[in-house]
Amino acid sequence: MIKLKSIIGATALVVLGIIMGALLVSGFGVVRPSFADINIGTKTAPVTLDANASSFSKAFIEVAAKVTPEIVQIEVVSNRKDNPHGNFTIPFDPFNRLPKEQKGSGSGIIISPDGYIVTNNHVVKNAIKVTVGLSDKRTFTAKVVGTDPLTDLAVIKIKAKKLPTAFLGNSDGIKVGQWVMAIGNPLSLSSTVTAGIISAIGRGQLGLIKDRYGIENYIQTDAAINPGNSGGALVDLSGAVIGINSAIAASGNGTYIGYGFAIPINLVKAVAKELIANGKVTRGYIGIEISEVDDALAKSIGLDEPKGILVQKLVKGGSAAKAGIKEGDVILKIDSKVVNRPNELQTYIATKTAGTKVQLTLFRDGKTITKNVKLKPRNDRTEIKTVRNSNNSDESNDGNPTEITFDKIGLTVQNLSKEDKDTFNVNAGILITNVKRYSIAGDQNLSRGLIIVEADKKKIRNVKQFKRILESKKGSALLLKVEDQKGNTRLLGLDVPGK
Repeated sequence: MIKLKSIIGATALVVLGIIMGALLVSGFGVVRPSFADINIGTKTAPVTLDANASSFSKAFIEVAAKVTPEIVQIEVVSNRKDNPHGNFTIPFDPFNRLPKEQKGSGSGIIISPDGYIVTNNHVVKNAIKVTVGLSDKRTFTAKVVGTDPLTDLAVIKIKAKKLPTAFLGNSDGIKVGQWVMAIGNPLSLSSTVTAGIISAIGRGQLGLIKDRYGIENYIQTDAAINPGNSGGALVDLSGAVIGINSAIAASGNGTYIGYGFAIPINLVKAVAKELIANGKVTRGYIGIEISEVDDALAKSIGLDEPKGILVQKLVKGGSAAKAGIKEGDVILKIDSKVVNRPNELQTYIATKTAGTKVQLTLFRDGKTITKNVKLKPRNDRTEIKTVRNSNNSDESNDGNPTEITFDKIGLTVQNLSKEDKDTFNVNAGILITNVKRYSIAGDQNLSRGLIIVEADKKKIRNVKQFKRILESKKGSALLLKVEDQKGNTRLLGLDVPGK
């Protein structure tokens, strides 16, 4: 009996030992493996980079290391007057409780060893105090050397020597799809590097510069740009600066939502040199108002394809007028550079000072001609020449309010009454009274209330004359000159369906 009890007791102890051992090894963590015995993750990387991939990654690393010391952080105390970029940086305050002074930050690029730095005009606008922080943690008080609001560029200066200086590349050679890096100080986070590609070039008509002479010819990129990046560098994978980051497409709180905009470095170089030399830009002007050539306009004037830039109006006494440029001319080239968008011409001219001569290659009346133009300085009092219609015409208006609708075009016009002539201050023309939505006329930006003053370069007196000219252009396009209630005129093409 005693022996049986001993066997049962020994067996129970063995079972209990097995259970306790399992519990200790598994769930309670009382017994842990040694540090050397711990293995987490896999022993090898899932992908072995080839030489090309390693080299590609190395390019980003080397550019970041080389260019980052050439970018500075700028802190500005300024008078609060306005915000040049709408809701991008300054919040709306309906109760006008914002202080008279404000503090902001941005970025800049060192362009000379002795302390010249280029940045955005909107970074230092109305500045009371400008402080520059270098990548080595030194800080300097800077002075504003000069600003150019029309390009949103500025140059500041600090007293320093032997500074790391950026290599300014050639923005004319950049391509859509090219890898780039944005380097700056977004959201007060110093020395931040982001990467992406060039999404588009020649972006204009964004409304970022609130001036009729403002020059917008941006590089668009999807490298992340946020408030504080303004004035920083957009660089290619050779480390060359190809643009200065200037603005973003923003969400409601002013942060990045997909793409930003940079000023091409070739424009920056020209402006910076002028600001350093003179403290201001003495830019030359041609003295014209221009627009893009679309397909209908090209057909209406005899161009084989939509190209060039249309001269809409001339500045009275301006460079173009003196050189014999005419309204309706199409600028195909300036010097040897082909231009197809207004901002391309504006950007090229922005690199030239007053007194410089340029050669324009023009399309006029089916022929290609050249004109040499000497650029004049801008006079803020100059006016665009608007020629009112005279009574000269091959047909008179009987005064009856005749109205005609052209269904295929989606356009309704009527003769001008005496009251219309007094209201619009014109002698002749026909009034557009209706334009159908999604019609040919609507697509060509015709709208109710405009006056058609010329068709096919002939002054228009009444709707019968206009109908006759329109019918003669079936299957092609008709050149129109229209005028609004303020006396502003413009040329446009109107597609005329065939029979």
